Amino acid sequence: MEIRVLRYFLMVVREESISRAAEALHITQPTLSRQLAQLEEETGVRLFDRGTRKIRLTNEGMLLRRRAEEIVELVEITEKELAAQEEQIEGTVSVGCGELASVGILPELFRTFSEKCPLVTYDLFTATADQIKERMDQGLTDIGLLLEPVDIEKYDFIRLPLKERWGVLMPPDDPLAGKDYVMAEDLVDLPIIIARRSNVRNELASWFGDSFKKLHILFTSNLSTNGAVMVQKGLGYSLVIEGAVPFWDKEKICFRPLYPELESTSMLAWKSGQPFGPAAARFIEHLKSSQNNLRFPAELR
Repeated sequence: MEIRVLRYFLMVVREESISRAAEALHITQPTLSRQLAQLEEETGVRLFDRGTRKIRLTNEGMLLRRRAEEIVELVEITEKELAAQEEQIEGTVSVGCGELASVGILPELFRTFSEKCPLVTYDLFTATADQIKERMDQGLTDIGLLLEPVDIEKYDFIRLPLKERWGVLMPPDDPLAGKDYVMAEDLVDLPIIIARRSNVRNELASWFGDSFKKLHILFTSNLSTNGAVMVQKGLGYSLVIEGAVPFWDKEKICFRPLYPELESTSMLAWKSGQPFGPAAARFIEHLKSSQNNLRFPAELR
């Protein structure tokens, strides 16, 4: 016996009419009639006398009405108590993330979780995947938005569908800015700013092939924004994920994608078996329940 059907039954009793009850419930009259017939079949008794203009309850129907009112009232009290428990959850959820396009998925997750748990606050920590993982291992960060490749043996995760595109930063008046894309041979002998993470450098080395040995790597940088400052001052060309580019001044910095295209994936991860506080534990459950409905802003797709 479903709670929903009991509510339908009580609405019919209140309205004394299937048609008026169907209108109040925003369902069709045949649908409501079918639900009531199934309820009578399930209980094995006749609940209504249908011979008069108004719906009248049989003795069995009156008994069900009393019990249904008690059941529905108890369900509503329980729902309110559970909602109150969520509202009372306090604490901070710590999230580490890189300068990635996938960060665009976080605002909606925070918004929907805040509707459930309005007393929870958030701490955002921006760093590389290696640094975030270190903090996660130390219990300083709860959830990490990590750029692959990354060792995830000790973590549970949700892989995100958005692809992170690699490209090159340069001044807008640079000759390479006149191209639609940049190839490996275009960067040979030029001063290069490259990611500090060894796993990422290996990915880039594989993309460059034999040309990688010919690169003049002048800087390594853990964040693309710092590399962009060096680019703006004419000190080099920075190999970066496109994620933060939309927030930079296009009159001062220019991004061109690599060709052949090089893309990376990202994931939301948390330590397996880690004891989390109530806020972080509930947020992780929120992530799991939301994973099939994750949506990126249209400009990021």
